[in-house]
Amino acid sequence: MSVRTIKGNRLFWKITTVFTGLLIVLGIVFVVIASNFSRSYYTAAHQELYGDIAQHLATFTQPFKNGQPDTSVTHDIIHSTMVANPSVEVYLLDTAGNIKDYVVPDKTVQIHQVNIAKVKQWIAASNMHRPMGDNPKQPGEPSIFSAAPVYEKGRLVGYVYAVLASEKQKAILQSLDNNLYLRLASYMFYAALAVAFIVGIVTFFLITDSICHIAAVVKRFKEGDYTARIEGYAKGNLGMLTSTFNEMADVIVDNIDKISATDKFRQELIANVSHDLRTPLSIMQGYVETLMMKKDELAAADREKYLAIVYDSNRKLSVLVEQLFQYAKLEANLITPQKETFMIAELAADIMMAYQLKAEEKNIRLNIQASDNLPLVFADISLTERVLQNLLDNAFKFTPAGGTITILLAETNAGVKVAITDTGVGISPEDLTHIFERYKQIHPRSPGAKGMGIGLAIVKKILELHQAVIIVSSEPGKGTTFNFELQSI
Repeated sequence: MSVRTIKGNRLFWKITTVFTGLLIVLGIVFVVIASNFSRSYYTAAHQELYGDIAQHLATFTQPFKNGQPDTSVTHDIIHSTMVANPSVEVYLLDTAGNIKDYVVPDKTVQIHQVNIAKVKQWIAASNMHRPMGDNPKQPGEPSIFSAAPVYEKGRLVGYVYAVLASEKQKAILQSLDNNLYLRLASYMFYAALAVAFIVGIVTFFLITDSICHIAAVVKRFKEGDYTARIEGYAKGNLGMLTSTFNEMADVIVDNIDKISATDKFRQELIANVSHDLRTPLSIMQGYVETLMMKKDELAAADREKYLAIVYDSNRKLSVLVEQLFQYAKLEANLITPQKETFMIAELAADIMMAYQLKAEEKNIRLNIQASDNLPLVFADISLTERVLQNLLDNAFKFTPAGGTITILLAETNAGVKVAITDTGVGISPEDLTHIFERYKQIHPRSPGAKGMGIGLAIVKKILELHQAVIIVSSEPGKGTTFNFELQSI
């Protein structure tokens, strides 16, 4: 048996135990409430049925004579009444509530006075609102009773006090209660069992139906239908399961798209690396073979020329490999900017100086325009240098002889705006949205436009690490401008 099955069984038995315990508690509560309700109902009914006994005895028996109980007249009638209704116990009271006479064994009477206020309250009360009174046989246990005043020659001489719930009645009720408890418990057990069975069947059907629907959607997703989503369960645990699966499916689909894009990137990488690295390697191999085969036949000038070509090809190969390595680290988020404050104008001037010889060889003018008192920028100086170099390299590729490349530095509210403008061939509007894509070469056939097409992609990645956005504006035949903003402190 697996661990999952054991845990599932434990959960099942826990739920079963809790549910069974709840039913037992509810059953006990129901039995107690039903018993109390039946007892209250019986008491109220007995009160209403036999509440007039005292009035009848006071009216028809004349229990007092000259202010004293007339036992010769009343005992037989009262005794007959108690025989006809064994639950009734009759007492004769004086006006203060003292018991003057009764027809019960003397030893069983525990008190000889009842609360006369309760008697008067009972006489004045309406039906269903009559109070409980004293039971002479069981002091401290209120009992239902019946009372009536007795008048002699228009003068109140006492009361007839009839206890309607005698010891015999309580014994009978106790026996009935025990039987009632047993029957109610039996009925509750079988009723709870039936309800639990019905609820279990219905719940099992609803849960399994929902689970089957969810399982069908999961199976569709597993078989390749990545649009499959669970619908229709917005609340409860199934709602949580639904939202979790749908979110998981979205993440999986997004990861699949990223994997597909990565795979496409890998294929493009291999193709571009194979193409761009093959050319300098082929040139190097050809000239090295020539030097090896004709080393004694070549003139010194030719050997110098061939070695220069090999050196240039090796330099280009190094640049391509270094760019590839740089972009791979940026793609993998392995580069963390080491920010510091520095003067962007000095960095731009140093870079322009380094490119001056190249500009003279290509007959291109280099200009730098910087505002006075530019603030210090807060950035990674080496990465910022790479951005400027790549943008300048891109400008050199597409600027013909006689053109101009300008670096403009201007202060803004947040820092310094950097713009690199050339007077090159420009970029068409439909190509502007693609220039920062990796390995995208807008003018692959332009003279001098050789490379892997990732220079601008590297620029964008570096600026993203600085929370900066690069913006390009261009017009075919008139040139291109790249600008971005570095923050100051």
